[in-house]
Amino acid sequence: MAQMKLLVLPGDGIGPEIAAATETVVEAAANRFGIDLTLTRGEIGFVSLDQHGTTITDDVIAAAKDADGVILGPVSHNAYPPVAEGGRNPSGVLRRELELYANIRPARSRPAVPRPVTAEIDLVVVRENLEGFYADRNMASGPGEIMVEPGVAIALRKVTTKGSRRIAEAAFDLVEGRSRKRIAVVHKSNVMRLSDGLFLEEVRAVAKNHPGIDYEEILVDAAAAHLVRDPSRFDVIVTTNMFGDILSDLASELSGGLGLAASLNLGPAFAVAQAQHGSAPDIAGQDRANPTSLIGSAAMLLRHLDQPQAADAIEAALDDAMSDEATRTKDLGGRLGTRDFAAAVAAHVVG
Repeated sequence: MAQMKLLVLPGDGIGPEIAAATETVVEAAANRFGIDLTLTRGEIGFVSLDQHGTTITDDVIAAAKDADGVILGPVSHNAYPPVAEGGRNPSGVLRRELELYANIRPARSRPAVPRPVTAEIDLVVVRENLEGFYADRNMASGPGEIMVEPGVAIALRKVTTKGSRRIAEAAFDLVEGRSRKRIAVVHKSNVMRLSDGLFLEEVRAVAKNHPGIDYEEILVDAAAAHLVRDPSRFDVIVTTNMFGDILSDLASELSGGLGLAASLNLGPAFAVAQAQHGSAPDIAGQDRANPTSLIGSAAMLLRHLDQPQAADAIEAALDDAMSDEATRTKDLGGRLGTRDFAAAVAAHVVG
């Protein structure tokens, strides 16, 4: 019997509700496939701030490193107090502490879910996760933005050979396991010649080791246009942090919405499942949140932890539950709230 220890960090807003729903489904999969599962909880966000004076404690970080994987709920970091008053972004902290350099974001259309385009979508955005413009992760100390004088702000973007090379390797490893074996490298090196030029140079070097892959390079603005016009042309997209964040959200909306979009953060030794969407405080505590994104992310985590049968069962159960109006969530025109939808998915998992 395989043993597995997962840490659940519910987070803010709807986080506790969708985390509980995800636990229900993961436990059902563990029971069916003989996984000796231990689920432990840790507090982050406002609960942790109230209890410990910080939104994420050193003990939680240590627990994340001790677990086989982490299920991370959404956080309301924009509403936190300044960092000096304990308001750190738990998601950003875990990215740095666990060296989660790759953010894997699939977008897949589901037959029973309405979407704004007719084309079938089955793609993955592989997003560099530790560099770029984002202030919470691109410098060793201090933010990546400075106000040099009133009315003049400057943002610093960090792109490294190491970061570019390893995200390219992660993307090519992923595409080798897919049937279409196509990869699109998204960049803006015609304008950001040094930073995106460095990124592109490293991706090209990795591509030489994968001669069987259908390889293309495409500017980010053209990639956005092609995603809207014909998303079926894409298989795997690899790109830098901010471009990946934007394009993956676009792809997820085109395939049915962010509420359905799974995401996995990967590093050399650790993995964190995380919903693509935010904490939605306006519907928190109302049993209205669709937990599909976090449940799907947990399935990705199980697959990464060498439990493909459990992952397949969860993904199939999500499709089954969403195919029937009686077992869909209300945001998809169904009747169920968060808890009952989780129960329906778990029932499909068990079979």
